Amino acid sequence: MIEEILPVTVKAFDTFTDPSDVVLFPEEAALVRLVAGKRRAEFTTARDCAHRAMRRLGVAPVPILSGPYGEPLWPPGVIGSITHCAGYRAAAVSVQPGAVGIDAEPDAPLPPGVLEVVSLPREREMLLGLAALYPRTSWDRLLFSAKESVYKAWFPLAGRWLDFQDAVVSVDPERGTFRAELLVPGPRWMGRPLTGFSGRWRTGAGLIVTAVAAVAAPHAVPPARQPEGNLR
Repeated sequence: MIEEILPVTVKAFDTFTDPSDVVLFPEEAALVRLVAGKRRAEFTTARDCAHRAMRRLGVAPVPILSGPYGEPLWPPGVIGSITHCAGYRAAAVSVQPGAVGIDAEPDAPLPPGVLEVVSLPREREMLLGLAALYPRTSWDRLLFSAKESVYKAWFPLAGRWLDFQDAVVSVDPERGTFRAELLVPGPRWMGRPLTGFSGRWRTGAGLIVTAVAAVAAPHAVPPARQPEGNLR
């Protein structure tokens, strides 16, 4: 499901079940040694998805540990992202320079009070218009998912936190795309200041999935360094 909205240079693996025969690397198993039940199953299956995605990429799987913010620590030369929600686990990886962010959410409204925390006034206005025209999709949840994917792509490039209200997202309901405009200074990417991210989304099987792939094209050469200036 998630691979359908990723470029061909990104390989993914997803599943709707938690297989009982998955064996983690000892270093990974140690991360959830004291965790039981649902959380352990989520972690185990998601790491298995990452290992399988790496094999599809032609890269031998290695232990994927966690950083100080819970982010997966990929081996040198590999970028990627992991997501899981009720009934779905997925991972996406690439060997191209850049960053990938994926997220999956149930296609259901956000809990009360969450939208006001994760959105800007102009985004809430957009959601009202989308809901009036396309009432079968939980647009507030899609907005939340898009921002999660944006953050997962942002963090490896910038190395710092991005708040929900530090980017404004616009959604194209017909093309299945979205655009996130950064409202804070971004890092340099491919020789230029990064001002935003483009992403894709789709719904199905009771889920919303979103993806951002800030990935260089194969053999791409970054443009010549530009003078520093306004990011927008």
